[in-house]
Amino acid sequence: MVSFEANVQQFILDEKLVEPGDRLLIACSGGMDSMALLHFFIKFQYNFKIQLFVTHVDHMLRGRISEEDRHFVESFCEKNNVPVFSTSIPIPNLIQKEGGNSQAICRRERYAFFSEIMEKNQINKLVTAHHADDQLESIIMALTKSGSINGMKGMYAKRNFANGTLIRPFLMVTKEEIKEYLVEMGGSYREDASNQKDDYTRNRFRHHIVPHLKKENNNVSAHAVVFAKNLQQDDDVLNTIAEERFPHIVSKNNNNSFVLKIPLFQNEAAALQRRIILILLNYIYNNSNNVHSWTLTSSLLNLCKNDEGSAVIHLPNGFIAKQQYHEVVFEKYETNSEALLEAEVPINKWTKLQGARLYIGEASNNLALENQSSSNLFYFNSQNFTPPLRIRARKDGDRISLKGMDAQKRLSRIFIDEKIPIHERDTWPVLVDAKEEILALIGIRVNKDFSKIKRLTDDLVMIIDKEC
Repeated sequence: MVSFEANVQQFILDEKLVEPGDRLLIACSGGMDSMALLHFFIKFQYNFKIQLFVTHVDHMLRGRISEEDRHFVESFCEKNNVPVFSTSIPIPNLIQKEGGNSQAICRRERYAFFSEIMEKNQINKLVTAHHADDQLESIIMALTKSGSINGMKGMYAKRNFANGTLIRPFLMVTKEEIKEYLVEMGGSYREDASNQKDDYTRNRFRHHIVPHLKKENNNVSAHAVVFAKNLQQDDDVLNTIAEERFPHIVSKNNNNSFVLKIPLFQNEAAALQRRIILILLNYIYNNSNNVHSWTLTSSLLNLCKNDEGSAVIHLPNGFIAKQQYHEVVFEKYETNSEALLEAEVPINKWTKLQGARLYIGEASNNLALENQSSSNLFYFNSQNFTPPLRIRARKDGDRISLKGMDAQKRLSRIFIDEKIPIHERDTWPVLVDAKEEILALIGIRVNKDFSKIKRLTDDLVMIIDKEC
């Protein structure tokens, strides 16, 4: 017992889990682990100079038995003069209403109650009884599920929670050591029968995988704790470096989009690239399920390997990542900008376009030509095209006749050659006549029958004003 208590106290000291004046809320289910935790802190509360509180949640999944668990915890706390906050939450009703994973719903509701109690009572630390065997189970479960670094790090000895911190003082001792300690203390506990079932993933690992590992080496749980600690420390350092590099590689636009510079990103080590992507996803999503998706991260890393051409990846929750040659833009996907409405182009009047305006009129109209740069003017003969002229979006197979080329050129190839971002191509204005002959890809290319110099047969002029 002395060795157990000394080890736990040393761990608390090394990890700086408890400080004088702390108000601790011990999460107690009434099971072996949490009752041992409660016994430990009741014994050493004056040594640590702390105040103790206990919280218990009845999930109402086991009827009268779970009610008795609650009464057991409440009675123990009353005998030991420890304030207790307990509640019953109708989890079966929530499962019926929401569906989904029952354990996830239990955890969500349980921790929401813990948070509420801490905030209402100025309690700064939540204490849970997670131990070394739990750490081992978490790591091998993460390895089986995805093998992500975030999962392999397991549980931290302390982390931010609610208005304070969540701490795990038993993280370096095993369940067997906890059991022996509770027996020596003369403590009792409640056994949850569902822990013996294989209905839950963790139980299957606990009953069938961990025993085999312990047969190979009984210290495997301790090794898991050391492994997780080292990985956490290494990851924390690399994350700090990635945070420092992030603003040099990724910038935020006023429209709440982000731009990643591919050449700068490619100069970073692979370990930092992964973390920069995760930091970026954290800005976009406040959702760990999206942020730590291995598939999503891998797709974005692949997108950033190439700085030629264009590509788009559709992200969760309506976001897209658009690779445009030397950069990747992350932004909300606006479906209402996809369609370009067709519009007939009047003669001798200006037509408004997105970011520009277009004028087609008589070449002799000197008033329209005043103050226009020669680079904006294109003359042509109206007899070469069939009215009416109109603006539309591009279509598959669109081609335009260009000077110096025997064959027509695909608009799709022109977009690539001119490095037009892929998300802009479907809304780029195309000027056509009644027979679908393409006169101009506005602001990029014009038909071979257009001329910068007015010819004797030219009776019309096209003006493209990009500044209006």
